[in-house]
Order: sequence, then C-alpha cells, then structure tokens
Amino acid sequence: MYWLLVIILAYLFFGFASLCDKLVLSGKPKPNSYTFYVGVFSLVVILLIPFTKFSFPSSTALTWIILDAFVHIVGLYTMYVALEKFDVSRVIATIGATQPIFIFILTWLFWGPQIMPIIDILAFSLLFIGSVIISIEKTPKITRDYLKITIFSSIMFSLDYIFAKFVFLNEKFLLGIIWIGIFIFLFALALLFKKKSRKEIFAKQMIFNKKTQIVFLCAQAFGGIANFLQIFAISLAPIAFLAIMNSLRGIQYVFLFLLVLFISYFYPKVLKEELSKRIIFQKIISIIFIGIGLAILTAY
Repeated sequence: MYWLLVIILAYLFFGFASLCDKLVLSGKPKPNSYTFYVGVFSLVVILLIPFTKFSFPSSTALTWIILDAFVHIVGLYTMYVALEKFDVSRVIATIGATQPIFIFILTWLFWGPQIMPIIDILAFSLLFIGSVIISIEKTPKITRDYLKITIFSSIMFSLDYIFAKFVFLNEKFLLGIIWIGIFIFLFALALLFKKKSRKEIFAKQMIFNKKTQIVFLCAQAFGGIANFLQIFAISLAPIAFLAIMNSLRGIQYVFLFLLVLFISYFYPKVLKEELSKRIIFQKIISIIFIGIGLAILTAY
C-alpha cells in the first residue's frame, strides 16, 4: 500500500497548486494558452536525466508514451474549453465524479476482470461518494454540449491513467516519465502552428506582473511535484486499484478547503472566501466519507 501514501502526498501538492491558481488567476481560462503553458512546463522533467541512464525507450513503451502524452494534452485542452463555457465548480465536479467509473471500466477492457476484495469495493464506494460530495458546489445544468465536452475530457484523463500504467509496465519509471514529459511538451508546441492559437498564447493578458509571477511559479512547481508523485503512484499501484486511486481525489479538495479556511481566517487580505453553513456541513460530511474510506484501505 506504499502507493497510497504517495498519492495522498500528490493530492496535498495538487491542493497547494489549486490554492496558488485561486490567488493568481481570474476570469475564464483560454484553452490554447493554458494548455500551451502547462504543456511547456512539463519539459522540466529533463532535470531528472542525470538521475537515470538516459536512452531511447523500447518501441512498445514509446507507443504508450506517445498515446499517454496525446490524451493528456487533449484532456487538458477539452477541460479548459469546458471551463471557458461553463461554471468551474460544475465542470470539475462532473469530471471528478465520472473519472473513477471510466478508469474502472477501462481496466476491465484492457486487462480483464480485476479481483478485488469486498472491503476494498466498500472503500472505493465511500471514497467516490466523498469525492463527489466535496467537489459539487452547484447542481450542473445538463445540456448536450455540456455532457459532450466534460465526458470526453473525463475519458481522456482516464485513458491518461491507463496508458501511463502501460508505460511503466514496459519501461523504468524515471525514463518513462522523462519521455512522457518530452512528448507532452512537443504536443503543446503543436498549438503554435495555428495563427489563432499563437495570438491567444502570446496575448498581453497572459503576461503576469511582478507581484503574481512568484505565485504563478509556485503553482507550476507544486503542480509539477504533484504530477510526478501521481505518476509514481500509478507505477506502484496494482491495476485493480487504479480506480480507487483516482477516487481519492477528494483528498485534494479537503486540503484545499482547509487551506482556504485557514487563509480566510488569518489572512483575509490575501484571500477572503465566504463559506455558508450549508457548504461547511457539506464539506464535513464528505470528509467523514473520505476518512472512513481511507481507514478501511489502511486497515485491511
């Protein structure tokens, strides 16, 4: 269960990254520019080259690396398209709620039925319910366009999990993650071929002032560490536990909720967020579900 500790740490850093985004970003995200900058920052993985025997991956591993990088970029882009069109909390809630289900189905499609003890299924159910409750702030307005973009994005991120697992079944961890980062970077550069994308990417509003640059860089650093730990956890976890790992995403929202609560109370000038009794009650209930699910996972 070493992967459990790693993924919890990953979601802690995702929480820090989300907090930094909350502080520095405002307005609707621009899909091309956000996807480009996030993709470009993935090249930081080349700093890991001195820690491994760098070489070209095997043909099988290379296939999965390219597929993984591709679905990752497509997942990011479609998520930002959804965030540009629809409410943030609704989009994140829908993607977060459906992803564990898709990962569960995909593991069966690629590897066949996975044997899982009843107690682990119970833990998965509790974690899934807790994650859904904590991420929902508003009831989604279900439209065909909304479902099409959010579900497609969720499927891409689910395939990201599956393809990453295939990479590490065929390649050493550090070498695999380096090449995934390189190809994500290359796919991000492909956005520069479109004139409209270039105009959006290099627009003045994407250039941060000096006061926000440090926070922005911290967000990228925390996000990079979180992604590294998440991929490491994927490489460690048994195939049957990939869906459970993803259902633990609610922990990220728990960390974010506690961080926002702390800053709002002690440093209201930095970030002030009004929390109603209903929202606090909702968060507490979700934390209880997630806590029980975690307790079951660690106890058995």
